Amino acid sequence: MTQQVKSKQRVAEHGEVFTAEREVKAMCDLVKQETERIDSRFLEPACGDGNFLSEILSRKLSVVRKKYKKSPIDYEKNAILALSSIYGVDILLDNAIACRERLLAIWDKEYKAVCKKECSADTREAAKFILSRNIVCGNALSLRCVDESGNDTNEPIVFSEWAFITGTQMQRKDYTFDELLNGDDASKKKRQKKEQLTLFDEPQLDKEGKFLKQYISDYRRVQDNG
Repeated sequence: MTQQVKSKQRVAEHGEVFTAEREVKAMCDLVKQETERIDSRFLEPACGDGNFLSEILSRKLSVVRKKYKKSPIDYEKNAILALSSIYGVDILLDNAIACRERLLAIWDKEYKAVCKKECSADTREAAKFILSRNIVCGNALSLRCVDESGNDTNEPIVFSEWAFITGTQMQRKDYTFDELLNGDDASKKKRQKKEQLTLFDEPQLDKEGKFLKQYISDYRRVQDNG
């Protein structure tokens, strides 16, 4: 059973209490169809070490295995797509790191089980890089990155949107939410009234964020555009 509290100090300082596995599964069942759609995006604004995101990834990869287990190349592409659809933010760096490692371990276990000798070291590095972009250490309320003490910095959180365009070519678009925070007074007041993003919010990156840059590369080499 997953530990729900790491320390009393973390609870007092950050309100950190992890959701139990039973509740995680029950909540994911409320949107079962979406958790089993390979490309549906999920954003967890206080992801901890990944209780929700690991359950969602496991469900997605189960679907990928059922559909593509007979074709290693198709499995590989869709497993990468499933991984790239999952986003998380946590204010504590150790949680963000643990979440990335946990998701990578789940992904890699399934990858090895299906692709066996056809596994690619480049694809593993691509998966690791995608997680480094999608699981961010920051403040989900201010949408700012944080320092070692969990205090906001001037650096906005940047999200990457991933999509296959043709064959093995994968497109990455980077967006910042900085303009939402630095707009006019009316925009600021509107932002202040909004509640914190919820687990099942799908990030509307192309509608709300400020576009920064676009990259296109083979999905096995997305890490070349660090």
